[in-house]
Amino acid sequence: MRRNEREFALKILFACEFSDESWETHKNLFSPKDLKHETDFSKNIISYYLTHKEKVDENLIKHIKNWDYTRVAIIDKILLRISVIEFLYFPEIPPEATINEALEMAKKYSTPQSSNFINGVLDSVFKEMKESLKDIKTGRGKISKILN
Repeated sequence: MRRNEREFALKILFACEFSDESWETHKNLFSPKDLKHETDFSKNIISYYLTHKEKVDENLIKHIKNWDYTRVAIIDKILLRISVIEFLYFPEIPPEATINEALEMAKKYSTPQSSNFINGVLDSVFKEMKESLKDIKTGRGKISKILN
């Protein structure tokens, strides 16, 4: 299930925020049950995240109004970054699914206000990126006519 794989990536990336060690090193903290969610999908999220984090942050900063990005909760930043990574590098995933997954994980792992904050930011990011994503998203990930 993709949610479990996303949660695995979220946990690994959270650990990476507090250490300069490679993400593989942090796997030692996980139980075998958690490690079964280390799939190509979760590894790709982690890889794209670590490679493009600064570029994604530049994009996100433009969409966060009336708030200092350095004050955004770490979990919320990670969820926002993962979502933008999915928008850009996972053409088969519908943007609506990406946003929904981020909101559900925010409800589980972050503050009560986080899902509203994340929804607003991702809505803004998606609206800006929608035209360019039409050429990227394929199959089930195609941008729906409702959003056009």
